[in-house]
Amino acid sequence: MTPQWQGLLQNLGIWHGSFTQLSPQGVQGQDTPSQVTLRLSEDEKTVFFSLQREASPEITLQFNYPGPGLQVPFFENGCFSQGSLQHAPYTQFGAEFALIEGDRRLRLVQLFAQGTALTSLTLIRENRAGNLVQSPPLTVDALVGTWEGEAITLYADYRSPDVTPTHLKVEREGDRLTQTLQFDSHTIQSSAQIKGNSLHFNEGAQSMQLLCLPGGASALIPQQIAPRTPFVIETGWLVEPNLRKRIVRNYGDRGEWVSITLVTECRSASNT
Repeated sequence: MTPQWQGLLQNLGIWHGSFTQLSPQGVQGQDTPSQVTLRLSEDEKTVFFSLQREASPEITLQFNYPGPGLQVPFFENGCFSQGSLQHAPYTQFGAEFALIEGDRRLRLVQLFAQGTALTSLTLIRENRAGNLVQSPPLTVDALVGTWEGEAITLYADYRSPDVTPTHLKVEREGDRLTQTLQFDSHTIQSSAQIKGNSLHFNEGAQSMQLLCLPGGASALIPQQIAPRTPFVIETGWLVEPNLRKRIVRNYGDRGEWVSITLVTECRSASNT
């Protein structure tokens, strides 16, 4: 069984939830109930997908073994992301992120009109039939602490995945938040201004904003995607007070999709 097929099978079942429209500032708009069904065929070589939303036609798809293709990478635990393979000005750009934990799933779609500035977010919170637990809205203070974890990176050029331990320290002082990230032999420090329920990182070549969203979700986005500059877009999920998952899509200086990284991190007990 391929890792991608194994990851797809982690999503089997009936998922009840909703599609919530959010503005680029994270303000909640229309919320539409939904049901997603993923069913495995008797010969276990095909997965049938259906999406039903209120007042919308049913959408059906099917995926055959060994999986949807490496352009829609699945991690073995069921998390995945799909999106634009190339960023270009004046064309729509975006991605879907999906994080799964047991019978709960959180998906977020980020769309950039004209390929440069965020125009909309769609937050999809789902529970497998019978489980209706949801995370509370994310706050800046819920991110503070020392987080230890692991990062798994899958590459667009099909090279072997990398697995790296991570150490992230997040501190708040007044209206400033600082982060120190350590992985391999690298240390990256960044500082952000806290504005309400969002963080604004204005250091380096690319200004970034992190939006704290309902359901424990977060969206890390460039304020403006600049040409010939590498960038990342990210979705996070505070699954439990001391457990967070994040998916990061990395793009190169030619706008090409380079890799996807899944980070799973736990907060140290001393920070609870």
